[in-house]
Amino acid sequence: EVYFKNLSKQKQKEVMEKNGNNRKLRVCVATCNRADYSKLAPIMFGIKAEPQFFELDVVVLGSHLIDDYGNTYRMIEQDDFDIHTRLHTIVRGEDEAAMVESVGLALVKLPDVLNRLKPDIMIVHGDRFDALALATSAALMNIRILHIEGGEVSGTIDDSIRHAITKLAHYHVCCTRSAEQHLIAMCEDHDRILLAGCPSYDKLLSAKNKDYMSIIRMWLGEDVKTRDYIVALQHPVTTDIKHSIKMFELTLDALISFNKRTLVLFPNVDAGDKEMVRVMRKKGIEHHPNFRAVKHVPFDQFIQLVAHAGCMIGNSSCGVREVGAFGTPVINLGTRQTGRETGENVLHVRDADTQDKILHALQLQFGKQYPCSKIYGDGNAVPRILKFLKSIDLKEPLQKKFCFPPVKDNISQDIDHILETQSALAVDLGGTNLRVAIVSMKGEIVKKYTQLNPKTYEDRLELILKMCVEAASEAVNVNCRILGVGISTGGRVNPREGIVLHSTKLIQEWSSVDLRTPISDALHLPVWVDNDGNCAALAERKFGHGKGIENFVTLITGTGIGGGIIHQHELIHGSSFCAAELGHIVVSLDGPECLCGSQGCIEAYASGIALQREAKKLHDEDLLLVEGMSMKKEEVVSAAHLIQAAKLGNTKADSILRTAGTALGLGVVNILHTMNPSLVILSGVLASHYVNVVKDVINRQALSSVKTVDVVVSNLADPALLGAASLVLDYTTRRIY
Repeated sequence: EVYFKNLSKQKQKEVMEKNGNNRKLRVCVATCNRADYSKLAPIMFGIKAEPQFFELDVVVLGSHLIDDYGNTYRMIEQDDFDIHTRLHTIVRGEDEAAMVESVGLALVKLPDVLNRLKPDIMIVHGDRFDALALATSAALMNIRILHIEGGEVSGTIDDSIRHAITKLAHYHVCCTRSAEQHLIAMCEDHDRILLAGCPSYDKLLSAKNKDYMSIIRMWLGEDVKTRDYIVALQHPVTTDIKHSIKMFELTLDALISFNKRTLVLFPNVDAGDKEMVRVMRKKGIEHHPNFRAVKHVPFDQFIQLVAHAGCMIGNSSCGVREVGAFGTPVINLGTRQTGRETGENVLHVRDADTQDKILHALQLQFGKQYPCSKIYGDGNAVPRILKFLKSIDLKEPLQKKFCFPPVKDNISQDIDHILETQSALAVDLGGTNLRVAIVSMKGEIVKKYTQLNPKTYEDRLELILKMCVEAASEAVNVNCRILGVGISTGGRVNPREGIVLHSTKLIQEWSSVDLRTPISDALHLPVWVDNDGNCAALAERKFGHGKGIENFVTLITGTGIGGGIIHQHELIHGSSFCAAELGHIVVSLDGPECLCGSQGCIEAYASGIALQREAKKLHDEDLLLVEGMSMKKEEVVSAAHLIQAAKLGNTKADSILRTAGTALGLGVVNILHTMNPSLVILSGVLASHYVNVVKDVINRQALSSVKTVDVVVSNLADPALLGAASLVLDYTTRRIY
């Protein structure tokens, strides 16, 4: 340990010598508001504590200097920091234009300050519009920028500002591993990224054991107990001001109804903040006995308040970041923090459009205690940041470099390339056949290949690869550009990983099979995999009766019975990828045995296998064949013979078909009562034989409110292949256009 400490000191000494005559690093820290000061203050204390290495200049601007927001520059003075410059940069106003004008005013005033200070490096925090002005000024004046908390994702204009500052900054201090990966993905130099954790956690993790009751009583009253009050902090969302004002109004209504002592902090300086304050005053929050409304709470005291609160509510980043360190329950409202990493203490109410939703969230969260989370830091960020600052070599070129990933040479835009048809390779793994097709964007099957499906895993995978390679080669000849491979297969599928989890008994040796990796590796194309029923639903959504329909169900009637559910234009997979196993809806408690092991499933009545079973029984009793029918001695009895017999007047065969159709109809009624779709599509070879019986059952058995549902037969010739293709074409369409 001593050796490594001495080695570190030697390295720092070498860097200082490189920077010239042991010159100190002149660091300018610019703070714009109470929130960023809570993150910058620990770094400022660290810099101040090492005067042999650093000179600190503090610039204060933004809402720090506004009385309406508590004149928070005073807490910087109370922390014994010398403020070099105060810049009044906020243009008063209530719309987006005021924020733009504030950025412009800061850009006008900052050059003179930076010319006088001549810092070696400027530390900029976060994603506020004031910070964008700071980073722009420093970058254009050739001053190195260290950006704190880059690479994070939230859900508003803050994302765009944060990433813009990232592109201007020369060095980056991030708080989480995901943020680090985002910065690398944004082509930032890995050597200039420090994963340090959040500086505020250095103070947070040592704060909870301090005396807190006096602080709670000071802000909330003498009679308040720990875990029996709420802290509320909500800001306007500048990309949807009107909705965020309405949400704040609903939040206050819910808090009034909840009837607990509540500390409400005024919002940030943003477009819409004045309207939020007016809402507070309109509801009498400042004079309500249960509420304390304040412009600002010093960070040290704020830590104690949230650490011992029964709940925090609002849309502040503090709720999803810092409060997790104490395990305090948090209710995050709206979209302002969408994308942030959170601990299990955070309950998201994304669409907080009613008072009841917010009230219910309060009832769920208030008074709970969650495990403490250290997603954003371990309490050692500042030492890491100081060490990082000491390692900066001022003699390195100022111009930052971007680490772009390698890309292939551009394909010249000749006429053949332009006229290529964008297409997908579709693979359908059935119980009998294995089919591969080239499918165009319009749903045209350009070329199709069919082989018997092998019985073993190795042979099957080898044949899939062989057929796909052959089809991909042929695609060039038919002027098709393959965008990816879509695979439709029986059984339960994890589409996220491209893995067949469990197969039906119709396809042997087909469980826990990774299809995506070997096919993607062989063809160098993206691969999507899904259940055949889901693929049929996707085919209808893109090419068939389901096009433009918000809610519909597809039922496949073939060898087995399957299906897919489209709800609000999206396919439902379920929590364990088992949604829409419609063939296994039970319609009779003592019905025939199903291949799944249960009794009375739709599939046990209405599938091709079930009809074949009944046809064999009739044939064995010499009750199948009627006048006009004949069978060869070696011919296998099938469902087709049963259907033919029914058409030629065989009453027993007709009765079996009606029973099968009735079972299917009862299953559809259950689906109508559960999902309430506007359309039911029957697909597969048996669909046309069942459709009228299904409609009759709906008229007899369904609730009147769902009887108006449309039941139609699919007009798609090959839904499994078209559905597999749509896995590819839907994704690439979204990505390209």
